[in-house]
Amino acid sequence: ALQGHVYPVTLKRARKPHSLFRCSSCGLYGNGFCYSELTRSILEDLCEGRSPLVCIDRFRNYCTDTSGNCSCSLDFAKGKEILTLQREQNIRRLDILLRVLLIVQQLLQENRHGSKRDIYYMHPSVFKEQSVVDRAINDICILLQCSRHNLNVVSVGKGWVPTQDHTGFVEDDTIFVPPLASSDISKFTWGSGGNVKKELVMGWLRFFEGGRKFDCINVPNTAHPVPVQVEVVNNIVSVAQYILVVEKESVFQRLANDHFCKRNRCIVVTGRGYPDVPTRRFLRLLVEKLGLPTYCLVDCDPYGFDILTTYRFGSMQMAYDAEFLRVPGIRWIGAFPQDCERYHLPQQCLLPLTAEDKTRIEAMLHRCYLQREVSHWRLELELLLQRGVKFEIEALSVHSISFLSEEYVPSKIQGLSFESGCPLPGLQDEDVGSAGFNLWSLFCHHRCTSRDGKSFG
Repeated sequence: ALQGHVYPVTLKRARKPHSLFRCSSCGLYGNGFCYSELTRSILEDLCEGRSPLVCIDRFRNYCTDTSGNCSCSLDFAKGKEILTLQREQNIRRLDILLRVLLIVQQLLQENRHGSKRDIYYMHPSVFKEQSVVDRAINDICILLQCSRHNLNVVSVGKGWVPTQDHTGFVEDDTIFVPPLASSDISKFTWGSGGNVKKELVMGWLRFFEGGRKFDCINVPNTAHPVPVQVEVVNNIVSVAQYILVVEKESVFQRLANDHFCKRNRCIVVTGRGYPDVPTRRFLRLLVEKLGLPTYCLVDCDPYGFDILTTYRFGSMQMAYDAEFLRVPGIRWIGAFPQDCERYHLPQQCLLPLTAEDKTRIEAMLHRCYLQREVSHWRLELELLLQRGVKFEIEALSVHSISFLSEEYVPSKIQGLSFESGCPLPGLQDEDVGSAGFNLWSLFCHHRCTSRDGKSFG
């Protein structure tokens, strides 16, 4: 620090995601450290001939200590990284950091939202690749002790973002996507650009996002988009008995076509592969406010397992915010390595593990949280490597097109609920009725919880 200022001084992680103040000078959210202070101090140091230093906390959600004695489960910094102009590689990184900070400041001052890709295309010749922008955004969040949504930065370029008066849309070419019939899920796109990742939710749920109502309850098998601005979601009401997270859109569509949510009082969510931040935040919000058991269904391969651990433990890239993104109570219902024998899958449904698959599995086996918290998951991963074959969830359809929704998933969930001593009562078609259902009668028999914690029933 003799060479100049160090930014910031030791930062504490004891903050809440929405308890931040907004700086009157720069518009950024933070816990006492803002863009204006950073740039002003750097300029002062440069003018006085000192080399400024920027100190960034480093976080991780796992290590390779399989003894279980590490501190990765604690949401504190595991080290620091010093950026200085005396290092050539740091000069470019600080340049990118300040450029992205300026863009974020403009977004906040104009009350607009932008995607990571939008930010990249503002200076493509300087940034050169998307990953440096992503890194800068994460660094800014760590410096300001905030979450990405506090910067008005979203994952995708097009999506529904409500205005303050709830009557319009922020982006000129953005359109609101209405509820989708199950037959239209595969055609679901945001805005005019299309080809955008589609995170979906359906089931016995109703909520508001920025004053706009999302009523999944009236037609439980109708898909709705997962909200982008989770921080403005409120008035959550549900009569569901559990939440089911599925890895793939194709499985989500299969469940929708088979009226799974109508026959089973539940909420189904898909992140369509690796879940983005809004999907994980929305799932975390549902679990916190509704207090429902949560289950996860993924492919029996290393990528499916990695997606499962992302929901439960968070990702390494956003380890600094894992406290607000993970769902610690999520339970794995399949697919498991032994399911290929238990359900008599033909050899044609099984694929050999590639060299890349085996390398990925061996690396995941060294993650500390598998030994510390879910040792039985680690055993399943070892078995996957030992057998040397993988298969997709859809392989279970070899028995019948609806085997997954009518047999596999209900039996897995019922088995876990009996283990926990809380068996789930069934819901038959006649309980619902051909013209929908009487929501008020459900309120009379089941607890409905809203975001403010009030109960109706």
